[in-house]
Amino acid sequence: MRAVVQRVRSARVTVGGECVAEMDAGLLALIGVGRADDESSARELARRLVHLRVLADARGRMNESLQSAGGTLGIVSQFTLFGDARQGRRPSYAEAAPAERAEPLIEVVADTAREHGVEVVTGRFGAMMEVALLNDGPVTILLDTERRF
Repeated sequence: MRAVVQRVRSARVTVGGECVAEMDAGLLALIGVGRADDESSARELARRLVHLRVLADARGRMNESLQSAGGTLGIVSQFTLFGDARQGRRPSYAEAAPAERAEPLIEVVADTAREHGVEVVTGRFGAMMEVALLNDGPVTILLDTERRF
């Protein structure tokens, strides 16, 4: 699984003019599921997200995690994270998991984060979403459960 994680002051996900998720300070994770991913990948990604130490401590240093400092985890599915544009002009999404495999794994990420005591909000899987956020820092981290980066 892959994630682009941004530290945010706030974020909002809208589908067709309806707000489906809204959060204050925390981490917003755009998550892509690959064909090789499974439930253990989803649980690993969730653990990494809740323990990622990029939130400010009392001295303003990136030393706290969602689990230690609080805050919300926003999860937005994004199959395009597996887009391969190394050849030609149109990305190939052959490595992205099909929706029927990806959706349950996105749910495992959310459920696992909740099991760790973190508040979680989610976008709507498969929908055309508008994601608005106020980046904090900015701080942006790339995660990949296969450790490609």
